[in-house]
Amino acid sequence: MLKLKFPLLVFILALAFGAQGATVDTALTYSASMKKNIKAVVILPDSYKEGKTYPVVYLLHGAGGRYDNWIKGAPVLKSYADQFQLIVVCPDGNVTSWYVDSPVDPAWKYETYVATELVSYIDKNYKTIKDRKGRAISGLSMGGHGALSLAFKHQDTFGAAGSMSGGVDITPFPANWDIAKRLGPYTENAAVWKQNSVVNMVDKLTPKSLALTIDCGKDDFFYAVNMKLHDELMYHNIPHDFTIRPGGHTMEYWRNSVGYHMLFFSNFFLSK
Repeated sequence: MLKLKFPLLVFILALAFGAQGATVDTALTYSASMKKNIKAVVILPDSYKEGKTYPVVYLLHGAGGRYDNWIKGAPVLKSYADQFQLIVVCPDGNVTSWYVDSPVDPAWKYETYVATELVSYIDKNYKTIKDRKGRAISGLSMGGHGALSLAFKHQDTFGAAGSMSGGVDITPFPANWDIAKRLGPYTENAAVWKQNSVVNMVDKLTPKSLALTIDCGKDDFFYAVNMKLHDELMYHNIPHDFTIRPGGHTMEYWRNSVGYHMLFFSNFFLSK
């Protein structure tokens, strides 16, 4: 049997009990545009108290979800916060906001909330890199659409963006996921739907204006619209990582996918 000397044993135990890892907070933020409080999960890396500043990845949930979906479905996010030394923020998108400022219902201003109000709150209350060079945004499904849409529209805020199984063209789905409640019925507001589809926002980009990573499962019902976005980005010579993997519209797929996004964003942050 291996015998440890007492001082060495004490040292090993101290390391074991001292290594606490990432911490998970729930922040109560305020939206002035919507005049209400909104929750967000904030994951801080293990070294957070060491006095430096950190890049931030904003991670958006899908339709039907809420602010804590990501940490419950993919607790591995805590290890990514430690591994890549970054802060992860998961805002609440009110189930089916589609992260837009609704043109038909002024009570829904989730573009303003996430891209402006939440970013300002996080920069004010946490030790962040307060620059687009230190901010990335991604999400799954509705959140993938939201992440790209917000990044395309707010390139002064975000330097990198991603989408996992994103609904990047909403026009083929006129009766789904409360989109009509946010943009009005498609038959009466087709132009608004097209303007709010990521696939039609590519003209907002120039080569290398954003670092982009996009992926989708081969068996996903959003596979065709992701291929359409990829083709549009290729046509406009916009550099991007594009990956098709086996899998469908499932948390199992997203738990795997999010690790690649965190690595991509970490490489972006380190390059600046």
